[in-house]
Amino acid sequence: MSFANPEFFWLLLLLPALAYLHFFREAHTRTDFRFPTLTHIQEMSKSWRVRLRHAPFFIRLIGLSLLIVALARPQLFDSESKRSIEGIDIVLCIDISTSMDAEDLKPDRLEAAKKVAAEFVRKREHDRIGIVPFAAESFTQVPLTTDHEVVLSLLSQIQMRMVEDGTAIGMALATSVNRLRESDAKSKVIILLTDGQNNRGEIDPLTSAQAAKALGVRVYAIGVGTRGMAPYPVETVFGKRYQNVQVNIDEEMLTEITKETGGRYYRATDEKSLASIYEQIDQLERTKIQVEEYREVAEMFGPWLTSALLCLALEALLSLTILRKLP
Repeated sequence: MSFANPEFFWLLLLLPALAYLHFFREAHTRTDFRFPTLTHIQEMSKSWRVRLRHAPFFIRLIGLSLLIVALARPQLFDSESKRSIEGIDIVLCIDISTSMDAEDLKPDRLEAAKKVAAEFVRKREHDRIGIVPFAAESFTQVPLTTDHEVVLSLLSQIQMRMVEDGTAIGMALATSVNRLRESDAKSKVIILLTDGQNNRGEIDPLTSAQAAKALGVRVYAIGVGTRGMAPYPVETVFGKRYQNVQVNIDEEMLTEITKETGGRYYRATDEKSLASIYEQIDQLERTKIQVEEYREVAEMFGPWLTSALLCLALEALLSLTILRKLP
């Protein structure tokens, strides 16, 4: 409920002033009666009329309060909106080879990628999202779905060594494209995240890129890893030790894939830049939402006004009859 003329509520400030004037006038307006003795009067108890002498005044205050609410025009709104939404189909293609264990991103590349991808999923309210992890082989972890709780749950369960080690980028793209092959969405997107070079698989990455282009699928590629050397944990008999390994990302090949499909290539060297890249992709892949709103207003002052008039009528009736004051 809302009020069309809320400024009338300022009139409520007059009610305390009316109460003050009422009791002030009663205290200073008295009629004298002379008696030879007060003995019998002191034994008399107050009648119910005396006890209820202020009732008409309080009823009047209630009536005036209800009248002020009626003047403020309470209203109820019944609104309806129609949305025309056309979502995007997105496949998150994530490298889970053992090189993703490097700790140039914290706590490591894979965990940083999962965290940022989860934030991206939470923002894509109306999109169907799927997940394809890959190493030497690729598989569908999550088919395209709008159930983002399932997507987030299974995304958190991705880990290295789920399949044989290696980096089969061409196979990963082919699997992702296959998930989008029967999609009728206006926009189809693959976000490919990797930290290496294609060294496994029977399908060349550029061949997969051409298939993506033929099906109208855009590929955004993210090369994740610092430039130069990165700390990589190694288990030894003395516990975990670190050794610096060279970061080798085939940026030329990833750039060519994205150009072929109309996407973009990005390089993420730390957690901040990775989050920024996902934000950029989030802004690039947006659809317009058309909204039609219908709003119906119901005036509700009637019951308040009726109650106010009944209170004022009752106050007048009591003041003129059983609670009448003399003089």
